[in-house]
Amino acid sequence: MTSVPEAVTAGSTDPAGPGEQEARQAPGGPPPWSGLTSLQVLRQLDSGPRGLVEAEAGERLARFGENTVPPWRTVSWPRRLGGSLRDPFTAVLLCLGLVSAAVSAWGTAGVILSLVVVSCVLRAGGERRADRSVAELRKLVATTATVLRRTAEDGAPRSRELPVTELVPGDVIRLAPGDLVPADVRLLRASGLTVHQAPLTGESAPVAKHPVDVPEPEGGPFDQPQLCFQGSSVASGSGTAVVVRTGAHTRFAATRTGPGRRAASAFDQSVHGISWVLIRFMLLTPPLVLMANAALRGRGFETLPFAVAVAVGLTPEMLPVIVTTTLARGASLLARDHRVIVKRLPALHDLGAVDVLCLDKTGTLTQDRPVLHRALDAWGRPDTEVLRWAGVNAWWTLQLADLPAPDALDEAILDAVGEDAPSAYEGVAALPFDPVRRLSTAVVRRPGRLGLHTMVVKGAVEAVIERCALAEDERARLLALAAREAHGGLRLLAVATAERPARSRAFTTADERGLTLLGFVALRDALAPTAADALEVFADRGVAVKILTGDHPGTAARACRDLGLDPGAVLCADTIEGVTDDELADLARRTTVFARCAPEHKARIISALRAGGHTTGFLGDGVNDLPALRAADVGICPRDAVDVARESADVVLAEKDLTAIAHAITSGRHSSVNIATYLRITLSSNLGNVIAMLATGLMLPFLPMLPSQILVQNLCFDAAQLAFAFDRLHPSALRRPTVLQPRRILRFITGFGLLGAAADLATFGVLAFALHDAGGPVGAGAGGTGEAAFHAGWFTENLLTQALVMLLLRTGRRPAPGAPVSPVRRAAAGLAVIGILLPLSPLGPLLEMTTLPPLYYPLLGAVLALYTVALRINRSRYEKAGTGR
Repeated sequence: MTSVPEAVTAGSTDPAGPGEQEARQAPGGPPPWSGLTSLQVLRQLDSGPRGLVEAEAGERLARFGENTVPPWRTVSWPRRLGGSLRDPFTAVLLCLGLVSAAVSAWGTAGVILSLVVVSCVLRAGGERRADRSVAELRKLVATTATVLRRTAEDGAPRSRELPVTELVPGDVIRLAPGDLVPADVRLLRASGLTVHQAPLTGESAPVAKHPVDVPEPEGGPFDQPQLCFQGSSVASGSGTAVVVRTGAHTRFAATRTGPGRRAASAFDQSVHGISWVLIRFMLLTPPLVLMANAALRGRGFETLPFAVAVAVGLTPEMLPVIVTTTLARGASLLARDHRVIVKRLPALHDLGAVDVLCLDKTGTLTQDRPVLHRALDAWGRPDTEVLRWAGVNAWWTLQLADLPAPDALDEAILDAVGEDAPSAYEGVAALPFDPVRRLSTAVVRRPGRLGLHTMVVKGAVEAVIERCALAEDERARLLALAAREAHGGLRLLAVATAERPARSRAFTTADERGLTLLGFVALRDALAPTAADALEVFADRGVAVKILTGDHPGTAARACRDLGLDPGAVLCADTIEGVTDDELADLARRTTVFARCAPEHKARIISALRAGGHTTGFLGDGVNDLPALRAADVGICPRDAVDVARESADVVLAEKDLTAIAHAITSGRHSSVNIATYLRITLSSNLGNVIAMLATGLMLPFLPMLPSQILVQNLCFDAAQLAFAFDRLHPSALRRPTVLQPRRILRFITGFGLLGAAADLATFGVLAFALHDAGGPVGAGAGGTGEAAFHAGWFTENLLTQALVMLLLRTGRRPAPGAPVSPVRRAAAGLAVIGILLPLSPLGPLLEMTTLPPLYYPLLGAVLALYTVALRINRSRYEKAGTGR
């Protein structure tokens, strides 16, 4: 016996070797053996219809390895922690912590480095928990397969149940209803075989498969009736096939290799855009402070701790912790309340930013089953008699042909007609559906019709009409009627009958002639029960829905209309192949339904939407959806999706239910609004403080605040801002997509930062007046009461203004009906109490602060009142201008 090729590439003579040829084959191209006859494939595999000898199978198993899909490696804890440091703010905080340690500012260094560690641990822990949850959802592609093997070369083949891991190229296997196809195979024999290819192609209906002596070169690999691929499953019928590819060489496994680098998501782009602008400010601040103090005050490196403290004061130190805590809390609530698993925490923010959601039709808008729409006579008029005879055919074919279960179309007919009407007849014989004939036949005996049998034929319109006794013009009229119904998105079956004399010999396909057409049964896809409500929620939330489906344009349009979604002009995906990316972006914006989509079409449409400025989500569950899952900002799949789709997705749903996506989008917006609110408030407040400190530091003979005071102030403000991770929002704050737009946020923080700096400088004037009136000049020497009182006054004013900013600039200030007191309100109140009492407490002298004269407090109250009015006016102006978020 000659040796088997390294990988099956029948008909090849390339001297490089068949294994290298297999590696060079493009995953989307046709298999190299698809154009060969069954005999040629068997010869190339050095196999035969009786299967392999056990010894040869063992050799091949050792050579090829087990028939398993290579698993994706999980990320270790150290790599997860290291990956968390790639966040720009976390990296800068680490650098500032190290600089603080270098200048012996141990308190500042300890706090900053603690924040870095907490942020990294929270992010790595959240992603690890998500991976564990997804691992629990994984399902095996198949466990066992029925294989023909021989103990010796001249021995008889025996049917054995073997683990699919032991399959090798050349094995002959048997397929039965409900079996999962364990490898890529070529059919040798089949009887009524239909296969679900939805995990690979997205098609909802089973596809007929049968052996072909001379394969047709046209069409893709999934259009070849003689080929079945790993990942598909047998819907009906049976077959015998030879294994041609196993393990990493299967088409299913090819999708797992070379996933490519994903484009930066909306979260990455927005946070990094804000980060790098602020990082430049932080890197410039220390040298500017040093140079200004050296030039104007003659101070040297003794101001370095102050310069570092100012840089830290500008930094939103809690950003990594706030972001991670907010997203982790939202992901935890989604998993607990709605059984939605967020694998990648930033994907929750991206969900909140989604303004275009791309869906397949099957399983989302519709269920994976048809339902009866209506029955028509030959003139297009409603006729229940046609439905009754269709039910007779479905019932007695199921009973007499010994089928394991009715197919989806027959099941829909039987659900509509019930069991009583068909059982009123006596079954005689049945010819089950055959993918070549494309029809099925039941022969029954009708009550009172002695000596006659009634043949009831049901199947594809063209196949049934071809067997009817009709004139050419009548045949053309019926075909046109059927085409009009099909164009409206209906699936049509023709029903015909014929009377035959009773006989004892068997009925055959030759008897399916001279039929009388009764009419048509029209079926449509069953609508998903929650789809209509979910589409209304999406419309209310400002999320446009795009349908990317491989189905017929009419079928997709009908499903949309039935759910209240205007499909507009349906665009077939093949029409976009010749358009440029810019033209496609415009088409994608204006089109709701794309039909006849191949995997590359879906990915290109999503990429065009992203290039047009949209944040996209895509729901898919098959191998064919992988390019689109990777192209979208957020890839979403259900739990029962193929394993490789679950691994590629960012979000996993317990059920393929659009309402779960609606909940996820709402949760994402809640998290995003809180993160955006934190950024606006902390950055505007910090910027105002830094501007005021730099300006005042150049006017005073001493530092406006000591590094220890800046650290305590930052700690108090940071602790209070943790409340934003738990803030409850009014529903009105979640009605539109939330995106962290750097330009909009920078405009906001600049305006309100300057307003805060004005309030701080006004406080400087209040302090100068109050301390002068109390006999303690501001210009007292170091350690004097004037300096300590100035520090105390500014410390109090800073915390009070920060508390005001938290209350007045937070999004969704109106509480939801019946909601308890917001945690932000409690945190702001606590911050104000600390600002007033800390300088008066025993801790005041430890921080080199002293009590303030009574006159200071009413004057500060006046400044704060004016500041409150200015905040409200500017807030209203920003909201009207559409820049409030």
